[in-house]
Amino acid sequence: MSMTVGMESESGEPTPMADINTTPLVDVMLVLLIIFLITIPILTKSVKVTLPKAVNIPTITKPENINISVDSDGNIYWNNLAVPDRDVLIQKVVQEAVKVPQPEFHIRGDRDARYEAIGRVLYSIQRGGIIKVGFITEPDRGLGR
Repeated sequence: MSMTVGMESESGEPTPMADINTTPLVDVMLVLLIIFLITIPILTKSVKVTLPKAVNIPTITKPENINISVDSDGNIYWNNLAVPDRDVLIQKVVQEAVKVPQPEFHIRGDRDARYEAIGRVLYSIQRGGIIKVGFITEPDRGLGR
């Protein structure tokens, strides 16, 4: 193996070599390429499972569905009629819970409503014995707030 320092000038002293030696760079790149080629198949192997298919189906509003809305101030509405307090809400829920089949309850919470207000409504519905509860949201259109 030899090494070239540079060419000799007219005075007899060696001059610095102006060419870049790319051999070490190529060696490092080849080693990295080999490492990537070996590790990529290992990373892509996983347990074979059949994943469920998800379809975004719009909510079909049936006449027997109950819509409960919570506005930004925490006021509760039963199918667009104001409910004075949670005890009245629980009484209405109990009346609906005995029906066969039970109606679905859809909670429509305002974006600015406190989680506490919506949580209390959800708790009241569960206390009344309703099994099917859903949350109604607007589709995300990427527009931000």
